[in-house]
Amino acid sequence: MGKKAIHFGAGNIGRGFVACFLHESGYEVIFADVVDKVVDALNSTPSYKVIERGVEGTVTKTITNYRAINSKYNEAELVDEIATADVVTCSVGPNILKFIAPVIAKGIDKRSNDQKPLAVIACENMIGATDTLAGHIKDPKHTPEHRLDDHHERAAYANSAIDRIVPAQDPDAGLDVTLEKFYEWVVEEIPFIASEDTADNVEKPTIEGIKWVHNLQPFIERKLFTVNTSHATAAYFGYNRQKQTVDDAMRDKDIRAQVAAAINETAKLIINKHGIAPEEQEAYKKKIVDRISNPHLADAVERVGRAPLRKLGRKERFIGPAAELAEMGHETPALLAAAEMAFRFQNVEGDDESKELAKIMAENSAEEVVTKVTGLQKSEKLYPKVVEIVQKVQADSQD
Repeated sequence: MGKKAIHFGAGNIGRGFVACFLHESGYEVIFADVVDKVVDALNSTPSYKVIERGVEGTVTKTITNYRAINSKYNEAELVDEIATADVVTCSVGPNILKFIAPVIAKGIDKRSNDQKPLAVIACENMIGATDTLAGHIKDPKHTPEHRLDDHHERAAYANSAIDRIVPAQDPDAGLDVTLEKFYEWVVEEIPFIASEDTADNVEKPTIEGIKWVHNLQPFIERKLFTVNTSHATAAYFGYNRQKQTVDDAMRDKDIRAQVAAAINETAKLIINKHGIAPEEQEAYKKKIVDRISNPHLADAVERVGRAPLRKLGRKERFIGPAAELAEMGHETPALLAAAEMAFRFQNVEGDDESKELAKIMAENSAEEVVTKVTGLQKSEKLYPKVVEIVQKVQADSQD
């Protein structure tokens, strides 16, 4: 019997990034999604293309050996597939993890302890996404408590960090996905090493493209606080200065300088906290700036800036590094300036979080906004500085 992987989320990242590597590693890929149109298209189309664009040219790959299950209507079928799969991955967005957990829990519970444990790897822009998914799966509502003692014999959970720019697609692209050639997919390997906390027969899944590491934290934070910080900074400044796309924003001298300043600040944290060599981080920063400036991957500032409430969160790309740096005694004017632009990203068409942000800003004091949106505590050094920003944005909205 061949290798089988279930991937939740048949969007651009799912089809273009994760499923591409699974396919190239010899897996049959079963997509699970709730969008009828996408599921039907996958089941009626025997192949689709992944187009990788880099400065050195374009590479086109053809993806086959897949099918799709509509998890809205066919839960029992999906449970059976999970019960016999080798790998479960997902790219559904952090807020959707709790909704896919129940069916995964049922599939895991149906597995025999004699099988190799199912490898579960969440591929989300979120620190500890697989841990979060595992928490939902192991919730007593989804997995009976008496089944938790030997749960590790049926499933192994590994956090991952993914890095690849997948811009908005041409509306006529169908299932084809265009993305950048550069990628990084780093996964922690300890959950797949036999120990007293794992099953004796646990094994790392054979997936080409994965970089296996013992300690994921430096990779996650380097990516989140460099790639995501720079991308979002360009998008929020770009939006506030009427730029159309991120690469257009990066052609603006002032915005480019703001992006450079923000990731210079985060570099201090990454170098001091994780022992990454300054010259290595400098080269990484340069590569990231080149990537988000790529005109072949033009991405609308509204799309990159969407979900500002999540992006202003305590462990996220602005507040996370700024809070740590403040506690270390460093000033972070560029990160605070980027956060201010994010607070100004309100009532953007097609983005519910930007509308919710506008409502929160209008109905609460600055202190209440900071607590609700960022999760910062009054005892933290960064707190008063973010309160000042919110007060400024609120005052401007009343002018």
